[in-house]
Amino acid sequence: MQDNELYCLNLLAQADKDRYLSLLYAPEAKRGALAALYAFNVEIARIRDVAKDALPGEVRLQWWRDLINGAGHGETESHPVAACLMATIKQYSLPLHVFDAYCEARIFDLYNDPMPARHDLEGYCGETASVLIQMAASILDTDRAPQFSEAAGHAGVAQSIAGLLRLMPLHRARSQIYMPADIMQAVGLDADTYLGSGHEAEKTNLVRAMIALADEHFAAYKKAARGLPASLKPAFLPVSLVPSYLRSLSHNADKATTEINDISPLRRQWTMMKAGLIG
Repeated sequence: MQDNELYCLNLLAQADKDRYLSLLYAPEAKRGALAALYAFNVEIARIRDVAKDALPGEVRLQWWRDLINGAGHGETESHPVAACLMATIKQYSLPLHVFDAYCEARIFDLYNDPMPARHDLEGYCGETASVLIQMAASILDTDRAPQFSEAAGHAGVAQSIAGLLRLMPLHRARSQIYMPADIMQAVGLDADTYLGSGHEAEKTNLVRAMIALADEHFAAYKKAARGLPASLKPAFLPVSLVPSYLRSLSHNADKATTEINDISPLRRQWTMMKAGLIG
């Protein structure tokens, strides 16, 4: 692998272990491109932590959008993720508008506006996590990837909701509300009661409602993914962890808003290995 690709791979090993592990099941020749795609996601996802405030965050996000849309290519030499991403986009003819829409969706991360409704959350997940799966599939098998775009759509929503549930304590601490307002209202919560103390029963019901939504999309993904060829399997491998994450969240639903939820490294590796071999 080239130096920039190795940089991306090392970044994933630290910041996105699920997708990092999935690379081990991808053809060696494709790992660098996949690492670039996933490292780009890491860079965008951590803008809120790096920038702190919304305005400088939007400036950073705009830098990526300008880069992807053809401006500032000379700056990529000093940014290994940017250089690797642009090389990957060019090599695999990935559509630029998809990356631009991804960045547009990520503006939501920079503010504390509540997620209005279920369909808004599904749209956000579709433009972010689902897109990563679709682009990874295109890198792996350009010809067959479009046949499984529906599977990628549902897979990304299920994966993203599981991730948002796992990180609820972090998001609540900085007043971010990814939980849809209509689902919160259905269980007796609003923005203030969700972010505040108390109302534990309602928060537990919210967690269970969101688990059910993720389960719904995971079931739809499994149905749409029937006949998934081996060539595309690495793109979907991180999604194989969703049931494990949701079971853990279900067992600890009363603590999900205050304690970050995770599964053991051994279970993560075993689950992905099993899915990579037979799933």
